[in-house]
Amino acid sequence: MEEKKRVWVAVGVIENERGDILLAKRSADRHQGDRWEFPGGKVESGEDLLTALDRELWEEIGIRVLDCIPFMELCHDYPEKSVLLDIWKVTRFEGEPYGREGQECCWVPLARLHEYHFPDANAPIVSRLQQGLHRR
Repeated sequence: MEEKKRVWVAVGVIENERGDILLAKRSADRHQGDRWEFPGGKVESGEDLLTALDRELWEEIGIRVLDCIPFMELCHDYPEKSVLLDIWKVTRFEGEPYGREGQECCWVPLARLHEYHFPDANAPIVSRLQQGLHRR
């Protein structure tokens, strides 16, 4: 039996001063395409996690991470691959986020995240963010 491909992904949950969360839309031709996601991407071989997070957020949405804190870590198995998501809450950043790869981006109030269609692996992130909303 062939072993599934494993992918390590650095993910940024980016919050603005109003408490809105930045989402980016995956292109339709990508895995789990045409869905909204928290920006990030693969950690390259030999790269440390925070370097990867900063690089991916720069490449995808044009921001530099100034401060971030660990948010959660999760594994998700798709039929064709397994992903390990290292999720960080970006608390300070430099630049104005926009879709550098042509993707749509938007700021979404925390209470409305459930209205967006996410990749399956992102469901626990949305749940955890919204649990925090109900504790306020």
